Amino acid sequence: MTDNSAYVIVGASLAGAKAAQALREEGFDGTLILIGEESERPYERPPLSKGYLMGKDAREQIYVHPPQWYAEHDIDLRLGTAVTALDPALHEVTLADGSRLGYAELLLATGSSPRRLPVPGAGLDGVLYLRTVEDSDRIKDAFSSASRVAVVGAGWIGLETAAAARAAGVEVTVLERAELPLLGVFGREVAQVFADLHRDHGVDLRFGVQVAELTGSAGTVDGVRLSDGTHIDADAVIVGIGIVPNTGLAQAAGLQVDNGILTDERLGTSAPGVYAAGDVANAFHPLLDRRIRVEHWANALHQPQTAAKAMLGREAAYDRVPYFFSDQYDLGMEYAGYAEPGGYDQVVFRGDVGAREFIAFWLARGRVLAGMNVNIWDVTEPIQALVRSGQQVDTRKLADPQVPIDSLLQRRGATDEQ
Repeated sequence: MTDNSAYVIVGASLAGAKAAQALREEGFDGTLILIGEESERPYERPPLSKGYLMGKDAREQIYVHPPQWYAEHDIDLRLGTAVTALDPALHEVTLADGSRLGYAELLLATGSSPRRLPVPGAGLDGVLYLRTVEDSDRIKDAFSSASRVAVVGAGWIGLETAAAARAAGVEVTVLERAELPLLGVFGREVAQVFADLHRDHGVDLRFGVQVAELTGSAGTVDGVRLSDGTHIDADAVIVGIGIVPNTGLAQAAGLQVDNGILTDERLGTSAPGVYAAGDVANAFHPLLDRRIRVEHWANALHQPQTAAKAMLGREAAYDRVPYFFSDQYDLGMEYAGYAEPGGYDQVVFRGDVGAREFIAFWLARGRVLAGMNVNIWDVTEPIQALVRSGQQVDTRKLADPQVPIDSLLQRRGATDEQ
């Protein structure tokens, strides 16, 4: 018989560590076990493609808590440990060594993994992905020795690593199947801003191209061949073509899975006593009245508070306005809200787009779905309030920098914290 009184968190990530913290802050004083496959204690991932990759942030800055924090809070942190099976009926998980661990409540914070490039040559040395701190170290090492790098994919990871490579003095070619970077995120109007940004910093952008194979010699990559026969020389290839939620454990256990582990607004899964948070959770969002899976830092930071309360049987619902940020060269941006491709009918700009000091708003039927501030600060809360309100706005005033954003609300509502 196993002890089924413990609270167990699978995934020693930002979400997992914050869930452990929230459980203790909410007064849970029982057995609390945090299990992670990596040997590193929980750390944050944004620096891996930003400050840490560029050598601006020290390694110690990436960690969620100091080393002693876990023992001080009586958290059984088990690193280098894989969970291989979940039995919701018995309330047990099985570890890689065959041992079984009972739980009263379980949180799955298993995160996601980089999508692999399915072409010949993808297994050559020098083909790099970015998810872990070790991955970031390998890319940083490549920047110190390479003169030319090819980046496959013009999403967030691709663009941020391209910016870091340029800062390191490396020549960069970005290869993207779509017509513009981040086209599926922002649409054409705003995607063009990021294309111009990278071209202005010397990046060779190739759009509408498809990778046919990675070429190499002596087992090491030396370039990329496109479907039209073009060959791009490269000393290293960084692949950033998206991530896949780590749902294998949940799916094998019979939990409902569809682009992530399906949860309700309390982050509860289809199995009693099992919750999910972070990248892996496809959670019902009360504000949006639908399920969404958000692959950004803010979700991993804040969802665990909701999950912890729900695990303790308290009222809880995750309804924060989605938020993310990026830093590339001299451009810093924050995005709040949720606008799908084809889900909006208008983009309104406020400020100077050419100077990259502006706010872009995505609207549907006169209502703000999302807003992105570029090199303009301290406006996230009023943008979130506009999104949350669901009110129609005067688009002329929305575009006017002289009109305070919060004055566009018919009545003041609560805003999210960042």
